[in-house]
Amino acid sequence: METISLMLNGLPGNVASIIAGHALGDARITLLPHSLTGPEIEADQCTISGTSIELIKPADREKKIDSLVKMHGEFISVDYTHPSAVNDNATFYCEHGLPFVMGTTGGDREKLTRTVADSTICAVIAPNMAKQIVGFQAMMEYAASTFPGIFNGYSLTVRESHQAGKADTSGTAKAMVSCFRRMGIDFSAKAIAMERDPTVQREVWGIPEAYLSGHGWHTYRLRSPDNTVAFEFQHNVNGRDVYAEGTMDAVCYLARRYKAGDSGLIFSMIDVLKN
Repeated sequence: METISLMLNGLPGNVASIIAGHALGDARITLLPHSLTGPEIEADQCTISGTSIELIKPADREKKIDSLVKMHGEFISVDYTHPSAVNDNATFYCEHGLPFVMGTTGGDREKLTRTVADSTICAVIAPNMAKQIVGFQAMMEYAASTFPGIFNGYSLTVRESHQAGKADTSGTAKAMVSCFRRMGIDFSAKAIAMERDPTVQREVWGIPEAYLSGHGWHTYRLRSPDNTVAFEFQHNVNGRDVYAEGTMDAVCYLARRYKAGDSGLIFSMIDVLKN
């Protein structure tokens, strides 16, 4: 069986490291021994499950990328870097004809969309790669499209907790707020309550100690104007394995679409799930 070549960018970061471990164990994937990394990373290599991977700094990527393409042929890039690098990395991928899966949240998402639309490649861009949560989001999207204004007058509170190293507000929470707004609720994504303090997460939220360094807990509470009706939606993820499974499926889906000649198109995880 022909495998899909994958360059995973963002090592030695925690999320990228876990996904690299899954890629190495996925029969559909060949993980390339190279990874674009941040300027603050001092190491030149990292090791994942006994496999040594070269770490390429931003200052070196232009002179290295052509040789990597010649060496490995076509490959899919997966981005789990930092919100501050999203747009610059996307521009790099598009300029060099590298179809990519963007798992990193943050950045200017409208600019990200335009960058891909004006390119010769296609990409999977999603704020959450967990298939079950994406399915839940799809249900909420259906409700927002089918029953606009159903929660007119209701109030909303949103709180999300992630590990201290997550710099930006949850992209999943922002996507959910967009759905609730279409269902009639006046709520700004700026009002999402973020928690990054491990002490509060452990003692107030009840998040297990073992997952303080890697989790995603979300709660959405809705109340009627007279406080007689309440709804609550919650999805809590401990660890990062669930994101890795979805990412591998996204890579395989994108490889098929790119091989079919698609360009300038952006796919979501819902597209991945449907196919």
